[in-house]
Amino acid sequence: MANVRDLKKDINYVLGDIIEAVYMWELTNADKDNKKAEGLIDEAILTFDELITKVNQKNVENKKKHFTAINAQLEADGRKLIDKINAL
Repeated sequence: MANVRDLKKDINYVLGDIIEAVYMWELTNADKDNKKAEGLIDEAILTFDELITKVNQKNVENKKKHFTAINAQLEADGRKLIDKINAL
């Protein structure tokens, strides 16, 4: 991983793309109930807030291990959200 700035950008891009995909689903499926889709958007925002809070932690002993764990969590949470979008 290059630096913290790139990690923050990755978090922003991944979760932003997921939210955009939910909005596209809502536009193409206007006749369906959007409550689940709105829940996915809320979940993506909560995930974003959680990850950014972890990135901004200052009292970390092993920074490389900490940021690697955050990156892995981003990937896992992103996959879960994408699976939920596909299940809509």
